[in-house]
Amino acid sequence: MNKPKKQIGFFEKYLTLWVALCIGLGILIGNFAGESVEILSKLEIFRVNIPVAILVWLMIYPMMLQVDFSSIRNVGKHPKGLILTLIVNWLIKPFTMAFFAWIFFTKIYAAFITPEMAGEYIAGAILLGAAPCTAMVFVWSYLTDGDPNYTLVQVSVNDLIILVAFVPIVGLLLGIANVQVPYETLVSSVLIFVVVPLLAGYFTHKILIRRSGEKWFKNTFLPKFKPVSIFALLVTLVLLFAFQGNTITENPLIILLIAIPLIIQTYFIFFITWVSGRRLKLPHAICSPSAMIGASNFFELAVAVAIALFGLQSPAALVTVVGVLVEVPVMLSLVALANRWRY
Repeated sequence: MNKPKKQIGFFEKYLTLWVALCIGLGILIGNFAGESVEILSKLEIFRVNIPVAILVWLMIYPMMLQVDFSSIRNVGKHPKGLILTLIVNWLIKPFTMAFFAWIFFTKIYAAFITPEMAGEYIAGAILLGAAPCTAMVFVWSYLTDGDPNYTLVQVSVNDLIILVAFVPIVGLLLGIANVQVPYETLVSSVLIFVVVPLLAGYFTHKILIRRSGEKWFKNTFLPKFKPVSIFALLVTLVLLFAFQGNTITENPLIILLIAIPLIIQTYFIFFITWVSGRRLKLPHAICSPSAMIGASNFFELAVAVAIALFGLQSPAALVTVVGVLVEVPVMLSLVALANRWRY
């Protein structure tokens, strides 16, 4: 009897299309109502834009609801897989992303991009590379028959590591790239966009499961938040491109130029993790989610921190948004590869 074919959800499957439509809508709004939209950019507290902060919080909180920290007690069941995940995510991925960004933005694209702009483009790429995926990896793991319990463990562990490793790694790499970092803004961004939703998600998860049971929580409560998260993401993108409209109309190729190093990085990390997993003799159900979490990014966090550090109109924010644009088609191609190479 053939197993039913696994499919990605409607909104997730066409995320690239929604992002492309939001890019077009944002550019139109920016060109025809730029002054009206600019008022929103001035609604800030401690350099954190309030409308964007609310939207990003609506993106991240539903993800944190899925994290079950009680799963960490199972951390010893597949130690080789988890160690591989942590090495790739925190000791390899941020540095290869910085390297590819440096090569492309300062060398290959030197004729098209000023050194000052190149620095911010590199900064946006670094923010993407230093934030491993915490939500969509559940989808990629499901589509490749990954072990759901292992996926939950690796996401939970990575969420905890983000709290202590994200700021120093980003600070180190931005410093190497000669990009000035206001550390108080960087730290406050992690507190606002990781710590607070993580704690809120943890306590909501705990309270609701105690009251109504795990089955109701997973099958009824969680699905209600998926449209909220995606809607918040799309509205954020419209805002961002409303401010980036002039940049893109003056240089329409910039999105393609940004996408190239991001795509190369994604495939590079996937192949490193996949080959390493095979060498370690990991089963397919462990190797696949390990490769997927390394290849994909926590782009919601990267977008939020880029806006807080560099502003809504910054090249850094544009890079993180292009990361959203290329994420789904590239990751779906890697899902197809993982399924073709099933062992």
